[in-house]
Amino acid sequence: MVEVQQFGVDQVDLRGPEKKDEPAILSLLVRAFGQSNEGRLVERLRGCGALVLERIATDTDGNLLGHLAFSRVTGTGEGHRLKISCLAPVCVEPAAKNKGVGTKLIQAALDELQGLGEDLVLVLGAPDYFNRFGFDSELAKKVQGPYAGPIFMALPFTQAGREELPVEVTYATPFQEFE
Repeated sequence: MVEVQQFGVDQVDLRGPEKKDEPAILSLLVRAFGQSNEGRLVERLRGCGALVLERIATDTDGNLLGHLAFSRVTGTGEGHRLKISCLAPVCVEPAAKNKGVGTKLIQAALDELQGLGEDLVLVLGAPDYFNRFGFDSELAKKVQGPYAGPIFMALPFTQAGREELPVEVTYATPFQEFE
């Protein structure tokens, strides 16, 4: 376990990971999820070029506090022109949970994704948490794919992301291996 010093969320730095960060990211994913599946997923998403955006959060000493990855989702049907990505996985160092690290990391990454021209972002997660960012399970009902239910949510960034639905989606190949 990594020792996390007392810090304020304003002391959290966000950046893209470097090659040298990859072992620490894998270790964090194992600590956060209690297994290695998510680490293998990230490695495979990197390997096949499916990552749209990957970010880490560190404290002022450079200790890794959080990680997230967005990967490309392919749409077909009426909404096939949409730029769609999914947020998975996202994690925070267990000792740094409930200190605003995840919120800061996710919000900054969503802002960046919107600036990159994404139309729609998908996530599987706790509605009570992801609703604060605007994710909506009702909108996600218009997205047909391998996931459904109240923990499957969508966040539109554009008018097209709200209106050019329904859409059928296929996740990157590593997700199919993960299931």
